[in-house]
Amino acid sequence: MKKVIYIASLCFASLFVSSCDDYLTLESPDQLTSGSFWRNESDAQAGISAAYSQLEYYIDTWEFAEVKWPVEAYREDIINMGNDARNYPNWLELYNFTYTNGNSQFSNYWWNNYKGASFANQVIEKVTEMEEGTIDPIVRTQIINEGYFLRAYYHLKLLLNWKEIIIRDKYITSQAELSKGLSPRPDAWDFIIEDLKRATALPSSYDNDNIGRATSGAANAYLGFAYLTRAYEESDKKTEYLNEALTALNNVKGYELVKKFSSMFDASNKNSKESIFELQTSMSSANGANYRTQLHRWIGTSELWGWDEILPSNVLMEAYMKEGEIATTGRYDSRLYESVFFQCDYFNDGSGRVYGGDYDNWFCSFDDKNNPIPGTSYNRPSFRKFMPTDYDGLYNNYCAINIPLMRYANVLLMKAEVLNEQGHPEQAIPLINEIRNVHGDMPAMKGTSQQEVREQIEHERMIEFPLENWRWYDLRRWGKLASALADAGRAGFNVEKNSFYPIPLTEINSNDQINK
Repeated sequence: MKKVIYIASLCFASLFVSSCDDYLTLESPDQLTSGSFWRNESDAQAGISAAYSQLEYYIDTWEFAEVKWPVEAYREDIINMGNDARNYPNWLELYNFTYTNGNSQFSNYWWNNYKGASFANQVIEKVTEMEEGTIDPIVRTQIINEGYFLRAYYHLKLLLNWKEIIIRDKYITSQAELSKGLSPRPDAWDFIIEDLKRATALPSSYDNDNIGRATSGAANAYLGFAYLTRAYEESDKKTEYLNEALTALNNVKGYELVKKFSSMFDASNKNSKESIFELQTSMSSANGANYRTQLHRWIGTSELWGWDEILPSNVLMEAYMKEGEIATTGRYDSRLYESVFFQCDYFNDGSGRVYGGDYDNWFCSFDDKNNPIPGTSYNRPSFRKFMPTDYDGLYNNYCAINIPLMRYANVLLMKAEVLNEQGHPEQAIPLINEIRNVHGDMPAMKGTSQQEVREQIEHERMIEFPLENWRWYDLRRWGKLASALADAGRAGFNVEKNSFYPIPLTEINSNDQINK
């Protein structure tokens, strides 16, 4: 499927633009329009590929990293800005909570997700209308359900970052339809949940030529997350939504945890047995394909030939070391070493664990001529997550590292949270311990009370998901944004002002139904 996304998205984008001009009387006979494109199964496959292509701003090689991570991660207490990042005022505003509604980064994020929703809407409507005999009915149903999944996904990303959003539930064909007001948050949740419910009818898996497409497991995982989040927001229905969350999460089947944690984030174990929904990448550039990125440059520190944009914070490093060196390896929680390079005996023992030994001293200091000074080192932790496995990959200007968007570990921890909130910590503990054992080489957790289990879940989510950008939504769900940011020394945060982003000025200026 990913082989056709690049070409399909360009074609599909042109259809989206031309569709607003469908009312014109002049029409070139050789010009594809939204009305003439949907002729057969091949067109339907191209259309859904284009809808996938908008995931996480991925079709833009540069802005894939420069939009997604500043918007989602810079707010988090477990993140620090790198040295170069401070040269970009619109990124610095996100980190310092000084942004206005004119900030370009979250404006791009807003429009990207609405573009994806528009593509999904066109798929849902046009594939439904395709004539009998032009497409296999089973394929038709699958593609339509994929459209529902993607429409829910794009709206979910928006609702997680804005308090109120515009529900785009139809394919827009005229300028007049662009202006639409914001919907109350419960209505947006209803819309997302209903689409995800439809998507649970998707296949549980695909053949190798279709890896990356949404499955019933993905639909149920996000449905469980939606219900879990909503349970905290609407306390009068908390019991109902927790029950619904557990039902959905219990329907995520056929997955298991991966022992080598880092392999899921360095391209050595793409679409692993733990992966439920994953953004696909490839170094191939055949036929104009562009599925490679410079993510490792954005994640990497300057010492690792990166641009020095993002760093693990002291809060995160302390969380990794909180329980001490009690892992079965005799070290700290193994997720620390699999997620972060830092100065320690493990990385600095001379065995070449960091890119063949070039960084055995993590890192050498340099003289005024930029020559390394042997025997010197300093401790500047750098993310290992989403970095290449070897020196050749580090040297290459591009990488093809997949991005796991939903993992089975997340499902297990969400399920543990639901069970604990339902008053069953004894059922939550084995799920927590499974992750601790497989990913962390850690012994069973201590404590058995609901509060102790709640605190352990918070700890596990903190060290399990750095750079996967769940932290902000977790803290907001638990009502701990203000306290966590204060503990991290992140001044400037205001709960009322900064828990969600403001509606982008670009939307306000183009939509006469919104004036805030």
